[in-house]
Formats: sequence, structure tokens, C-alpha cells
Amino acid sequence: MASQAALGSMVISILPEILLLVLVIVVLAADLFWRAGRQYLGWLTFAGLALTLVAAMVYSRPAGASSLVFGGMLRHDWPAFSFQVVFLFAAAVTCLLSVGLSDIGDQGEYYALVVVSTLGMSLMAASADLIMLYLSIETTSIPLYVLAGYLKRDDKSAESGLKYFLFGALTSTVMLYGFSLLYGLSGETNLYRLAEGLRVGAITPWVLGGVAMLTVVGFGFKIAAVPFHFWTPDVYEGAPTPIAAFISTASKAAGFAVLVRVMLVAFPSIEFTWTALLAAMATATMTIGNLLALGQHNIKRLLAYSSVAHAGYAMIGLVALSELGAASLVFYLVAYIVTNLAAFAVVVLFARSAGSEEIADYAGLSRRAPGLALVMMVAMLSLAGMPPLAGFVAKFYVFAAAVQSGWIWLAFVGVLNAIAGLYYYMTVLKVIYLYRSDDEDKPIAVPGPHALALALCVTAIVIVGTISAPWLDWAMAAAKGIF
Repeated sequence: MASQAALGSMVISILPEILLLVLVIVVLAADLFWRAGRQYLGWLTFAGLALTLVAAMVYSRPAGASSLVFGGMLRHDWPAFSFQVVFLFAAAVTCLLSVGLSDIGDQGEYYALVVVSTLGMSLMAASADLIMLYLSIETTSIPLYVLAGYLKRDDKSAESGLKYFLFGALTSTVMLYGFSLLYGLSGETNLYRLAEGLRVGAITPWVLGGVAMLTVVGFGFKIAAVPFHFWTPDVYEGAPTPIAAFISTASKAAGFAVLVRVMLVAFPSIEFTWTALLAAMATATMTIGNLLALGQHNIKRLLAYSSVAHAGYAMIGLVALSELGAASLVFYLVAYIVTNLAAFAVVVLFARSAGSEEIADYAGLSRRAPGLALVMMVAMLSLAGMPPLAGFVAKFYVFAAAVQSGWIWLAFVGVLNAIAGLYYYMTVLKVIYLYRSDDEDKPIAVPGPHALALALCVTAIVIVGTISAPWLDWAMAAAKGIF
């Protein structure tokens, strides 16, 4: 009976991962045997992800103290659960945005790769062992390399996939070397026993600092932090737009999930060293991301550099090294994900109708499609940090955490960068609302799946911004689980 209860508990703990694996099989089987209904594969995948999200929230919520499952390889706790919910939401919206698009909208393997990558992200957030962590990172990354270059007849897409793969393989190798040193120095692969093994081994701070830098390389690539951001604009521009949205949101959140857990759990003895390193990276990431975004003419490249800048803002929450800091990081990622998905949804629809991703071609959008212009305005203002939207509250909590922990100068740099970022976001809105176009009499259609994605994202932006207390409590629960 005890063994059956333990098995049942483990199944409940990894229920989202089990359902995602089942969904992959269902999507591939439908693609193989349901040839006449391939146009509905996006809806099928969305429904499967939505059901997985509901099942996770009903059955897999952590009831008490965190626990190790799957032979100690995974940790069932609030941080893992919180990030899993975020990944599932982002994947579901990505599938909605893909419906009806040429070359991807009716491809079963495309949706299967999205689900496999989501499965990898879920495992990343829950990993409690170096071996599982590395395998889950690769499970996440390899499908994304394929998806970035999925448009075989598009040279930019092929370049995108190749660059993403080469940069990812290089940084993954460096990170794996860091993992091997961690195991060699501590004799442990379990994240929660690493710190004790390193302490008993009396490893010098200089050596530990070097190992920490090696591990940060891989995580820095995932979150697109400077100096590991070079791939971002080319990959975002060349990849299918829904995949660019997925990489900029879910993949970035997965990188932060493991960065937070590994740095806080494995390197508590050199906190001063790695917080100083991450503070410098956050400063450079915010500043360089915003400066490079100022001169962009392509909307996807602008959003790419914007994504780099927002990685810098989010890093401030980790540098704060407190429960409020970790909670503000989780909250920031939630706000950023729903906002960026809304912006990319408009980009998908405009490119589908106008065949262009140049910012100048958005002139007159407010008259061609007032609803889309309104969504883009909400998204841009939220990214800029304007009240009462989600982006404003997220920045407020991150900067407050930095001030509370004594990082006043870092919060000041963040505020200055937020002001600088406002310029290029407002430039996009100026083109949309003030410039005229010869195509203003050509309306832009908004299909049902895309309308649903837009509604979900805009509603989330407004609710998270205006009713932030429940979401902050959720983020605080996740932060307590990390600490």
C-alpha cells in the first residue's frame, strides 16, 4: 500500500510532463492518420496544452513542503509549478498564433516540436540534479533549433536555425564543462547536496567563482544576457514569428528558472562574487539592449533587442538576493511573457496581411485595424513600464527589491534604462497612430485563433497590472520554495 501511495504521489507530481508526452503522441498520430483535418492540428495542440494547464493547476499544486520525485532527479515545489504554468500558457498561445500560417500551420511535426520543447522547459524548472538539468536543457534546445530554421525555403530562417544551433552548442559545451567541475569538486550531482560537498571539500572561492562563471555561460545564452546575446536579433528575424515569440518568452523564462535555482542553491558560499558578476551583466544587458534597439527599422529586431533589455531588468531581482527579489523576478517574467506574446501576435497578423516586418509599413495601422493598433499600444506601453499595465508593476517590484537589498545604484540604472526604452516603444506607436499610408482602405483580418490569443494576452496584461496582489503572493510562494 505504501509503495502504491508513493507511486500515485509521484504520478501526480509529474502529471504535466506525462500529459505533454501523451500530447506529442496524439499530435503525431493525428498528423499521420487524420490527413483531412490537418488544418485543425493547431487547435488540437492548443486544447491539449490548455487541458494540461488545467490538470496541473487542479492536481499538481504543491500541497506542503517540497519533495524529491523520480529518483531524486526532480523537485516538486512551488517554483517548478509556477514556471510550468507559465510555459504551458506561452506554448498554448504560440500554437494559436501558428494556426493558418503557411508552411507551419498544418504541420504535425511543428506542433510536436513545440510540445517537446515545452516538456523540456518543465523538466528544467523542476530539475534537482545536474544530469537531469543538462538533459532537460538539451530537450528544450534541440527542438527550438529545428523550429527556428523550420521555413526551409526561406534563407533567413535557415540562417536563423544554424546560428541558434552553433551558439547554443558552444555555450552548452562550456556549461557542461562547468557541471563536470562541480561534480568533480563536490562528488555530488544533486543540486541540494552540492553546496555541502563543496563546503566539506574546502574549495577556494576563486575556484568556485570560475566554476560559477562557466555555468552562467549556458544560462546567459538562454536568457539572452550580454555578452551572450549576439544570436538574438538574427534568430528572431529569421525564425517563424510564433517561434520567435516562444523563444523570447518561454525559453527565456526557463533560463531564468534554472539560473535562479542553481545560483542560490549551489553557490551560497560565494554570493558576493556572483551577485557582483550578475549586477555587471544586468547593467550591460539593459544598456546595450536599449541602445541597439533605438536604431532598428525591423519590428522583430526591435523586439529582439527589447528582449535583451528586459533580461537585464529581470536579473536585478536575482541580484537583490532576497525573497522579494526572487518573487519580483517571477512576477516580472509573468508580466513580460503575456506582454511580449501580445506584441508578437500583432506582428504575426500584420506580416500575414501586408507581407512586411518593417516598422515604417505599420503607418496607418490605427485606421486599417483599430483593434490591432490598440493591442500593440497596450503591449508597447506595458513593455515601456507605463501604469497601470503589467510592465509597470513588474518594474516597480524589481526596483523595490534592489533598493531594499542595498543595490540603489542598480535600481537607478534600471530606471534610466526604462526611460531610454520608452523612446523606441513610442516611436512604433507614433508610426501606427500618426503616420498615413496608401493602404488604409485595406483592412487586416483577424482569424478566430489569433483573436483568442490577443484577448488572452491583453486581458492578462490589464489584470496583472491592476490586480497585482494575488500574482505577487503566488510569486512569493515560489520565492520561498527557492530559498
